[in-house]
Amino acid sequence: MSPDNGQHDDVYGGTGQTRTRLPEGSGGDGYGGARRPGRSPSRSLVTVVGVVVLLIAAIAFANRGDDSASGGGGQSGSGPKSSPTTPTGTKPVGSGFAHDEQGVQSAAANYAVQLGSADMFDKAKRDQILQNIIVASRVATFESELDKAYTADFNKNVGLNENGSTPQGYTFVSRTTPIGTKSTTYDSKESTVEVWCSGLLGLAGEQSTKPVTNSWFTITMKLEWSGGDWKIVAHSQKDGPAPVPGDERASNSDEIAKAVEGYGGFTYAR
Repeated sequence: MSPDNGQHDDVYGGTGQTRTRLPEGSGGDGYGGARRPGRSPSRSLVTVVGVVVLLIAAIAFANRGDDSASGGGGQSGSGPKSSPTTPTGTKPVGSGFAHDEQGVQSAAANYAVQLGSADMFDKAKRDQILQNIIVASRVATFESELDKAYTADFNKNVGLNENGSTPQGYTFVSRTTPIGTKSTTYDSKESTVEVWCSGLLGLAGEQSTKPVTNSWFTITMKLEWSGGDWKIVAHSQKDGPAPVPGDERASNSDEIAKAVEGYGGFTYAR
């Protein structure tokens, strides 16, 4: 299946774009000017892999020590109950993700962060991500599909060089932030989790023609308990829910670049 078909049942999906209200009469650095038009074919392709760009995070936590004594930080059956709209959990897991409902939601949220990272544009880093978060029997399939998506033409469409490197003088931005998670099915062997996300994608720089924009989307992951951790079996995505854009002034390219370089992205999301 090609990466820009807009379907929601592939290993990656399209990230719908929300309109951002830009200031009237702003300069020509790609961040000001009139309101952006609707989704273009190239932008659609960009956001398609922007989700693919959504799947790994447990890597950093896998080496945080043994959590056997603390029960993995998971929420036990006697733990406090909370509504889906409030932050939940006891404390971060120490090694892998807890074998309970909180653990699988935590895994899904963190995998979304990693799949949405700039590391997905580097072949070696992408393969390592997939090895860590995909169930072993599906790794080869994910690698093959993503290799077809991250082509030289695709890299150019997001503003990168053909080899995936960032042009000199620019800052490449690709980040996904989970807003909330929900288990739609759960048992100790497999679970389906929805992760509501906001994403940033683009190239910050004075002459950028691919300015950083935001999108809202919901990722659905099917995970199974395999080898002592939650691993992804299948992944899909749909647009929204998207809030009404605010009236904030759109930052210029220098402000965006400094923010990305100055504020490190999260690796532990729940």
